[in-house]
Amino acid sequence: MVTLTRRKLIASSAALAAFAASGIRAGAAGTAARIGYNGDFWGASVAGVAADQGFYAKHGVDADIKVFTNGPIQVQALGANSLEFGYLGPGALWLPATGKAKIIAVNDVGFSDRVIAQAGITSIAALKGKKVAIAAGTSGDMLLRLALRKAGMAMTDLDIVQMDPSTIVAAFASKQVDAAGIWYPFVGIIQKNVPDLVELAKNDDFYPQTTFPSVFIARNDLIEGNPDLVRNVVRAIKDAQDFRAANQDKAIEITSKLLGIPADQLKTEAGYGRFMTSAELIKLTKDGTVNGWFSTMNDLFKTFGKLETSLDPKDYYLGDQYISA
Repeated sequence: MVTLTRRKLIASSAALAAFAASGIRAGAAGTAARIGYNGDFWGASVAGVAADQGFYAKHGVDADIKVFTNGPIQVQALGANSLEFGYLGPGALWLPATGKAKIIAVNDVGFSDRVIAQAGITSIAALKGKKVAIAAGTSGDMLLRLALRKAGMAMTDLDIVQMDPSTIVAAFASKQVDAAGIWYPFVGIIQKNVPDLVELAKNDDFYPQTTFPSVFIARNDLIEGNPDLVRNVVRAIKDAQDFRAANQDKAIEITSKLLGIPADQLKTEAGYGRFMTSAELIKLTKDGTVNGWFSTMNDLFKTFGKLETSLDPKDYYLGDQYISA
């Protein structure tokens, strides 16, 4: 039987995925584009700001923005021709690295991922044989793998359970799992109900050797088939990035309304990323830093058995187009 506490938990976490079947139209004359985003601040804020502030309309894009629980599902939607553009966290960067999509812009460098455990579990080594929840192919999955490697362990040492993020929230709070690889705002929701949880690993533990960038992606056929649309969406993204960096509280407010999540929860999550401007990202693209991030991630994916070979970042990150848009 579902208890009242569990019902409240499910209700609060479900707010992060409640809009998955619907979208919000930016209501502009122009070329139609279906654009995916994730149900958290860093995954949703650019799409939300671009719609709210009219940046899609400004650049001639009739945007239909749709929320998803993670990036890999968006890549599936791209492959099924039900999305034109989407968002990926760092854990899913192996998908463009294997040719499944093109990266059209970097979103931010994130520090919101955590490996958390129930009270009494005080180290990664103590997870051996324990039930650990992950959303496969996400940054939480990646962080767990990094933490295990540092401890001389592997995923096979754990009892891995794959769940979507909102299910992880409920499972952790009801103690159905011993630990999880997850990120804010989900960690914040869990903490409200499990205040004695233990934080075993975070992105900062591996920075700057391993940097966790999130990105915006486009369907492969659009790059040559509709370059004007790609350029115009990138222009809207750059405007939204600059607005977000200059108006952080307003960006949090816009994203809060879009997701139906309290602004204070999103403000906590927003504190675990870098509000980079388009000018900063252009500089980091020109000097090779961004391609270096992707190369490091590719090496990790190979180490973890996620892929055997990968494309060179210059073949799937359209940095020159981001610079010139």
